Amino acid sequence: MARNTIENFSFEIEHYGAVLNANRTYYFTRSQPPFLTSMIMAYYDAEKVAGKPDREWLARAYDYAQRDHQLWTHEPKLAGNTGLSRYFDLGEGPVPEMGDDPTYYSDVTSNLLTMGSTADAYLGALPAMSTAQAGPVFQLQVCAMEPKGAGAAHCAEAQHISLSQDYYKGDRAMRESGFDPSFRFGPYSGSTHHFAPVCLNSLVYREEQDLAEMANLLGRSDESAAWKQRAETRKAAINKYFWNAQAGMFFDYDFLHDRQSSYYYATAFYPLWAGLASQEQAQAIEHNLSLFEHEGGIAMSDRITGMQWDLPYGWAPLQLLPIEGLRRYGFNADADRVAQEFVSDVYDNFKRDQTIREKYNVITRSTQAAVSAGYKTNVVGFGWTNGVTLVLLDSKSTIQGQ
Repeated sequence: MARNTIENFSFEIEHYGAVLNANRTYYFTRSQPPFLTSMIMAYYDAEKVAGKPDREWLARAYDYAQRDHQLWTHEPKLAGNTGLSRYFDLGEGPVPEMGDDPTYYSDVTSNLLTMGSTADAYLGALPAMSTAQAGPVFQLQVCAMEPKGAGAAHCAEAQHISLSQDYYKGDRAMRESGFDPSFRFGPYSGSTHHFAPVCLNSLVYREEQDLAEMANLLGRSDESAAWKQRAETRKAAINKYFWNAQAGMFFDYDFLHDRQSSYYYATAFYPLWAGLASQEQAQAIEHNLSLFEHEGGIAMSDRITGMQWDLPYGWAPLQLLPIEGLRRYGFNADADRVAQEFVSDVYDNFKRDQTIREKYNVITRSTQAAVSAGYKTNVVGFGWTNGVTLVLLDSKSTIQGQ
């Protein structure tokens, strides 16, 4: 199964130029985040342990992995002049998948209208019959709340409002990241394409280290050395732009405005998972674990925004990567505790309603999701929740006796 999945991804790279975000034609414009080399190495190492390493297969996989790396290290995936990478979708306008939620963009528009200057770049007032907008036009008006019994509310004149082209580029890039939506990259992450993200660049660093190992296994020492140098260059840029020693945290970098974000997000653990953090940096991140950790596991952020990938929600992959990152730097007690919290959260809710869900409220340890915009349904049976739970259950020290 693992080999078939890798070869299916190789087929997509060969025919479509990327590991697609999902297997539908309207995803031709966007990629999955780069986990391919990690999958290749995990499969090859397992086969090696079983006594049947396949170097010919590894050589083919190496070629496709290099092509995947090229996608993230050339325009339009470059984050300005930082030397880092960004999420970027080649398409324009509203995404087709939100056709299942025809009110999403109108909800976003009406909410942005109440945010004042914070959201100015995402909105534009248009004549009623204008065709200049990137997507649909919404007729909206803002009404002042009046005390009960004070008469009719005062409403401003209705305006025809459209979301900007730049907002839609950010909206699409946000979906490539997988964190759709949150407020991590501005309201509704509408500025995702203006950031060099910690998660993506940690993955590309790990990709470069994996490619160095593959080249070494294939006897290509010069290529291996070149990949290691690329990884070291990226590591230096990650430390320059992302690391905040005062906060003890990795933050995303807004390269458009030349400033570091202040948004605490669980992707800060990716540098630990990728092995690029120093021991001192890992210790600082571990000290900040309490900002994210709750009784049901790790929350996506420390901010309540009404989005599915902010507080109070936890997502299975963002339990596994922090846990593995903490273990990598010797914080086994923390890793064991978080694993116990999340697996017991999933287990207790399964006993209650006989389902596995996509997201969990890690504060209340429930599957109740009051999401205000976006994916409001807490979908049943998501593969990553099942997979992560099985991996954590397989850990010797996790949830003893369940």
